[in-house]
Amino acid sequence: MIAYSATLDVPEDTAALLVDLLVAERLRRGTGIGARAASCATQAVLVLRWFREDTGLRTLARDAGVSVATGYRYLHEGIDALAAHAPDLHDVLEQGQAAGWTHVTVDGTLIATDRCRTKHPDTGHDLWFSGKHRAHGGNVQVVCDPDGFPAAVSDVEPGSTHDITAARATGFLGALYAAAALLGLPALADKGYDGAGAGILTPTKGANLHPDNAARNELLGCLRAQGERGIAVLKARWKALNRIRLCPQRIGAITAAALVLTTAERPIR
Repeated sequence: MIAYSATLDVPEDTAALLVDLLVAERLRRGTGIGARAASCATQAVLVLRWFREDTGLRTLARDAGVSVATGYRYLHEGIDALAAHAPDLHDVLEQGQAAGWTHVTVDGTLIATDRCRTKHPDTGHDLWFSGKHRAHGGNVQVVCDPDGFPAAVSDVEPGSTHDITAARATGFLGALYAAAALLGLPALADKGYDGAGAGILTPTKGANLHPDNAARNELLGCLRAQGERGIAVLKARWKALNRIRLCPQRIGAITAAALVLTTAERPIR
């Protein structure tokens, strides 16, 4: 066996944030000092390596000096500690309006997974299979600010769920309606949200459009393009989001935890 040193591409401040959250969680649980096999710092490194590098749990557990079962427990604790601090969409929209945002963007993304094949109780089709992406996964809605930075993420819906249905089921549409009506903050979306309702601006469908409609579509497309990068920011930064090897019901918490980590690393303007 060859030993070697490695560097984790995560800022120290981000690691310190997670350590503080894990310390607070252990205090909340009444865990005594030295009662755990690994320290909060070691647990934080385990969690961050999983998110950043998608390192296997057997490797993470071995490096942390714990069993695989304990490694999984440490990982889930870290995910929950981070996800608990994910921002609420209503708060995000109110803060955005106060900061002078002109709009937000909303889009859905499929977080792939290799651990699900569940039949719908009525239709019998595979709930977690997305025909659009031809892959199993969970549908997560992402709201981005005008600069294209992810601001809020929804809970997970099965991959077979259409974007507009997922946005409605997770309560995102209701929050966006309120933002448009009360805060003057519209949401830009793609054609998959056509008919979503007032305040959700989507491109006009059809060919040979009137020049006014064509110009509107081009404008919406330019504004949304900047917003759509928010999903890429999450997936490119945290490799674990490329394929979840845990229970698919955990995808929502995992994505929320990734959002908290991403926000912690955002440069202060």
